[in-house]
Amino acid sequence: MGESRYFKPALFILGILTVYATVVHAGITGSKHDFSGRGWGSNEICIFCHTPHNAKMEGGSAIYPLWNHKVTSATYIVYSSPTMDPRYPAEQPRGPSKLCLSCHDGTVAIDSYGNRDGTNLISGVANFGTNLSNDHPISIYWGHQTYTGGNASCVGCHQIHGGGGMSYIGLPFYERYLECSTCHEPHNKYPTYTKMLRKSLALSEICQHCHGK
Repeated sequence: MGESRYFKPALFILGILTVYATVVHAGITGSKHDFSGRGWGSNEICIFCHTPHNAKMEGGSAIYPLWNHKVTSATYIVYSSPTMDPRYPAEQPRGPSKLCLSCHDGTVAIDSYGNRDGTNLISGVANFGTNLSNDHPISIYWGHQTYTGGNASCVGCHQIHGGGGMSYIGLPFYERYLECSTCHEPHNKYPTYTKMLRKSLALSEICQHCHGK
């Protein structure tokens, strides 16, 4: 009697976790970030970016998260505009965006993972190069967000990752910075949206999330 009292809830929780793992796996499998069939030294999916042990370190501390790919050391020309708040210019790409650029700037081979120095550089429109002046600004500090004072304008729009512990439905910000993965979900969790976006381009939904008038 006492045993069955806990058995059914445990099975229910296990079922939820199994479904979640299946959804995440199904998202990246077959996506543009699935390199398992390329013949690049492994038929695993996660290994090209992540590792459970001996993760890449930068500045003496682990970067993000359990990283297994060579990190770019490039310097970039960043976006600028007279309409931007001069207090919050686009900065050199920070950690979360550097991880994306470690393939997408074309200076590091896609198959440079673990201790391998790869030879397969990204090509075509996916290669942004190091001139980001014609791309949406990244690593830009979102100055209107606050962790104190209960700024209600944040609640409906943004998740805030990092200090403060706040988490709301919306697009993720990283320690109050907009990064590549604010708009793009690298694990393709939303396969119905193009370009691995977190929201739809239809009616400019993803743009109006922040830029709605």
